[in-house]
Amino acid sequence: MSDWNLASVWESISDAIPTRPALIQGDRRRTWAEFDDRAARLATGLGINPGAKVAFYLYNSNEYTEALFATIKARGVHVNVNYRYTEDELAYILENSDAEVLIFHGVLAKQVAKVKEQATGLRTLIQVDDGSELLDGAQAYETIIADNEPQVRQVRSGDDQWFLYTGGTTGMPKGVMWRQEDLFGSLALAVYPIYGETLPENSAAAGAVAANIVASGRAPVHLPASPLMHGTGAMTSMQTLFIGGTIVTLENRHFDPEELWAVVAREKVTQMAIVGDAFCAPMVRALDAAAERNEPYDTASLALVISSGVIWSAPVKAGLMAHQPVICLDSLGSSEGVGFASNVTAPGTKSTTAKFSIGALTKVITEDGVEVAAGSGDRGMLALGGHLPLGYYKDPEKSADTFREFNGQRYSVPGDWAIVEADGTITLLGRGSVCINSGGEKIYPEEVEEAVKTITGVNDCIVVGVPDERFGESVAAVIAADVGTDMSLETIAAATSHLARFKTPRHVVIVKEIPRGPNGKADYRWAKATAREDLGLNA
Repeated sequence: MSDWNLASVWESISDAIPTRPALIQGDRRRTWAEFDDRAARLATGLGINPGAKVAFYLYNSNEYTEALFATIKARGVHVNVNYRYTEDELAYILENSDAEVLIFHGVLAKQVAKVKEQATGLRTLIQVDDGSELLDGAQAYETIIADNEPQVRQVRSGDDQWFLYTGGTTGMPKGVMWRQEDLFGSLALAVYPIYGETLPENSAAAGAVAANIVASGRAPVHLPASPLMHGTGAMTSMQTLFIGGTIVTLENRHFDPEELWAVVAREKVTQMAIVGDAFCAPMVRALDAAAERNEPYDTASLALVISSGVIWSAPVKAGLMAHQPVICLDSLGSSEGVGFASNVTAPGTKSTTAKFSIGALTKVITEDGVEVAAGSGDRGMLALGGHLPLGYYKDPEKSADTFREFNGQRYSVPGDWAIVEADGTITLLGRGSVCINSGGEKIYPEEVEEAVKTITGVNDCIVVGVPDERFGESVAAVIAADVGTDMSLETIAAATSHLARFKTPRHVVIVKEIPRGPNGKADYRWAKATAREDLGLNA
């Protein structure tokens, strides 16, 4: 049994490559030695016992990653909080997670002030300096670092935990509990082999592996365009740090593709993490516009774009690759597991949508645990083995529903449905929690959404079920499109003609914009309420 612990891994790497850049945001740059030192001083200032929960109410920044390092150095547990959460949602997360410390950007202080008395276990507030007035009762982040000595390094355990709260599509957010050994194992298995390296035997050996990668000139410069408070941004950034790479974060707190491409050029970014079309489509439009004004961005350094979380459509991938011959890695993962399946599009190959090759530890199984045969046409749920989370924090019922045992093997089964094709690849149908039941037929919104989005002028689409006297539910498409776009039922029927007729939307609701979370995920509850209101149905 190894002793993999993220803090111990990163300490080993900071000793091996102290002068290499670790964190960059604008003109603020931290070497690996500075990264380690600042995190060690903050760890002292946290003043926590092992197992204490530390909530992060932060935008992407150097401070987010520093504070994560500090928390796990002190053997605390990271708790992510969506920076879009307001009073009720923030209070829920703090109370549900038993948070003792809250680290937040100053611009979010008004929300913190409203809930700090409600969060009964909260005893320490740490405000990241961003020009805002210091909240009463809070400590300044930089003052803590300046006033404390570095925490003495200690022996840690692979049993130390890291929490990732996931909102999903229904219900309140749930805290996924990862042992650090399992988190490292699952992420490292996906990255070390790419560099021709094997997993380090223990945390202390990680530095030598990273030094080899750096010496060969292969260490990545990674830009998480998606939020660090969500799995895609967080996990790809961790993987980058495991191999001695550099994390570059944007300064704008709203996604700005113009800023992104300028930073790619300035910092010679080699890879980035996005969340499907919600990120990539505006990125492609920015490249198109720059080319039209004869001021193309320098994207020559970019070799890899990683997406996870929502569908990344073939036309949008092709639009990106027309400007820069990147490898598009569409990774199917979740907060509950890493490596369910992937779709790799390399220059010169044909891009596909929602068609994946399953991972070595993945099966497609029925609800009874029977593996689905290739080419059978049967639907099944994706089930991942290997390094897995312990479950959901304080929710044994939902833990038992998601983390199941079949034939003596424990699997993560978060509810993604798929069909196994004759060639062994899978066609992803979508999450069962948003499945529409129309006349006894199951309809998964994502395949219908992608068909509708092929219509010229359509910018976004969410498909939901609405009440129907005859079929129980019928399909409604909530669409954001350019003015003048033909959104007749005939046009939509033509776009979805390759699907079974019962999947064709019977109702169309036009909106100016479809709100999505900072992770790019659709808000199906909003879409369902919007459709019902537009159609005159009771809420």
